[in-house]
Amino acid sequence: MSTPLYDKGLALRRKVLGDKHIAKRQASPDPFTKQQNELVTEMAWGMLWSRPGLPLKVRSLVTLGMLTALDRPDEIKGHIVGALNNGATKEEIYEVFVQAAGYCGFPASNGAVRLCVEVFREQGLLEKP
Repeated sequence: MSTPLYDKGLALRRKVLGDKHIAKRQASPDPFTKQQNELVTEMAWGMLWSRPGLPLKVRSLVTLGMLTALDRPDEIKGHIVGALNNGATKEEIYEVFVQAAGYCGFPASNGAVRLCVEVFREQGLLEKP
């Protein structure tokens, strides 16, 4: 697929989430996952993430809060990496999850904190136990 929005979305998605993420998503063997990936790239990244109203760092932090509220651990981990790539600090990311405890409950916050510690260790930002 190649449309202006898709190309714009792909470039931004690559910048935020990295080449490894893009390669994994594009390697989808079935047509349904492939089409879904194209929709996400064009609509979420080409239309929403590329809007000028918020800096990417803020978009990342807001997204982490929403994903925590929705209890979407499958998405949170990748967006923690994206938030780091967009200039968010470990402390800012953690504070999003602390804030979420008050509005989303401790189970959602606890799960997000566990993922953030995992990503921080993978990224070399925390020592492994």
